[in-house]
Amino acid sequence: MRVAHLARQFIGGVWRQGQGDKTLVDANAFTGEMLAEFAVATNADVDDAYAAAKSAQRQWAAVNAYAKRTVFERAVAVVEQRRAEIAELIIAEVGGTALKAAFEIGLVIDSLKEAATLPLRIEGRIYPSPVEDTENIVYRDPVGVVGVISPFNFPFFLSMKSVAPALATGNGVVVKPHEDTPITGGTLLGSIFEEAGLPAGLLNVVVTEIPVIGDYFLTHPTPRILAFTGSTAVGRHIGEVAARHFKKSILELGGNSAFIVCDDADLEYAVDAAVFSRFTHQGQICMSANRILVQRGVADEFQRRFVAKVAALPVGDPADPETVIGPLINTRQAEVLNAKVDAAVAAGARVALRGEVVGNLFPPVVLADVKAGSEIARDELFGPVVTLIEFDTDDEAVAIANDTEFGLSGAVHTSDLTRGMRIARAVDTGMIHINDATIADEPIVPFGGEKQSGIGRLNGHASIDELTTLKWVSVNHGRRVYPYQNLTTAT
Repeated sequence: MRVAHLARQFIGGVWRQGQGDKTLVDANAFTGEMLAEFAVATNADVDDAYAAAKSAQRQWAAVNAYAKRTVFERAVAVVEQRRAEIAELIIAEVGGTALKAAFEIGLVIDSLKEAATLPLRIEGRIYPSPVEDTENIVYRDPVGVVGVISPFNFPFFLSMKSVAPALATGNGVVVKPHEDTPITGGTLLGSIFEEAGLPAGLLNVVVTEIPVIGDYFLTHPTPRILAFTGSTAVGRHIGEVAARHFKKSILELGGNSAFIVCDDADLEYAVDAAVFSRFTHQGQICMSANRILVQRGVADEFQRRFVAKVAALPVGDPADPETVIGPLINTRQAEVLNAKVDAAVAAGARVALRGEVVGNLFPPVVLADVKAGSEIARDELFGPVVTLIEFDTDDEAVAIANDTEFGLSGAVHTSDLTRGMRIARAVDTGMIHINDATIADEPIVPFGGEKQSGIGRLNGHASIDELTTLKWVSVNHGRRVYPYQNLTTAT
C-alpha cells in the first residue's frame, strides 16, 4: 500500500513536513507493520494552519452558495472513485473489517451529500421592532475557524462529520486527527477536498502528539469552535479549556448504551440487533450496546441464542473478508479491557463466553449474572465485551438503563410499540431506537448525547445551528426621536 503522499502535514494547500524533531510512526493495527512516518507538527505549524484557515475563510464566506455546493458534490464523486483505496486504508490503519470499511465509507458519502445542501439552507430572519420605521434583520454567519479533533475508531467518518458541515456553513477548518489514525482521520480528507477543488488553505491537517504541542491547538486565539469526538475524560478537559478562552465546544463523548429486551420481543430479531449493536468494529463505537437488559421470563432463551451467535463470529485478520471481529486499536486498549473483565468476574459475574486475548486481538466476551449498578455495568466498555442483566418490570429496566453517567444511545425491543415508546421516552439518552440497533447515525437527524456523553448536536439543520452564529442588524428607515433631543442648549 502506497501512502507516502499522505504522510505529510497539509497546511495552506501545501503538503509539507512537520517542523518537529519527533517522528510519529503510523502502524498497521493488526500486523504492527509500519504504514507511514510523519515528522510531527509543532506550535509553529499550528500557527500556520490556523492562519491559512483564517485567511481563506474570508474569501470562502463570500462565495456563492451554489458554488460551495459544487465542491461537496465533487467530493462525493472523489470518494466513490477512491472507494477501494479508502477501504484498504481503513482495514490497515484502523483495523476495521471489510464490512466496517464499507459501512464507514457509506456514512461519509451520506454526510457529504447532506453537507452539499447546507449552503442553500442557511437562512436569516426579519423581526418587527417596537421602534417606529425600524426593522430587525438577523443574519446567520459562519463563526470563522473551527478546530476539529477526531478519534481513532471511525476516523474517516467522525472527522468528516464535523469537517464537511463546518466548511459548508462557510468556515475554515483545522483538523488534528488521532495519532493512531493520522491518515484516515486527517490527511485523507485533505487529499479528497484538494481533488474536489476546495480553495487552498480552507482545510488544514496537522498531525502531531499532545506531548509536542500540549493544549496549543485548543488555546490558540483563532478557532471560535472546538469540535471533539472521543473519551469523556478528554472531552471534559477540552470543554474546560474552551470555556476559559470563551470558545464554544461541541463534544461527542463516551457512551454506555442499554439494549432492552422485553418479554414480548421477537427474540431472534433482538439477538441479531444486539450482536450488531455490540460487536460492530469490535465494540469500539460510542453507541455500542455495553449492557443488554433482558426481562427475566425470556432471559435464559435469549442468552442461549445470543451466546451461540456470538461464539460463531469469525475473529482474526481484518483483511480477510470473512472476519467480523478484528483487532482493537492497540495492545494497551486490550490490556485495560481484559483487566476490567477480570475484575468483573472476581466481583461475581459469570463467564458465558470468553476466549484468549492475543496481543490486541480480543475475542468476544459475554458476562452473565451481572448486577445492576456494578462497576462494569456503569462503565464504558470500548471493545467486544458485553454484560447481560436481568430485570422484572419496565420501570426497573428504565432505572437500570439510567444508572450511568452516560446518555448517548439505546434500544428497546418489544412487539408493543406503545410500551416501547413509553420506555424510550423515560431513558435519559440523546438517541434511542425501538426494535432496532443502538448504532445509528443518519445525516439529517440531530446526533448527540445527554449527561456526560456530550454537548451539542450535529447533522442536518443542527449542524447549521452549531457551526454558525447570529448577527442582529437593525435598520431605521425614518428619523428616530431620542430622549433629550429637543432640549435647548444655553448660548
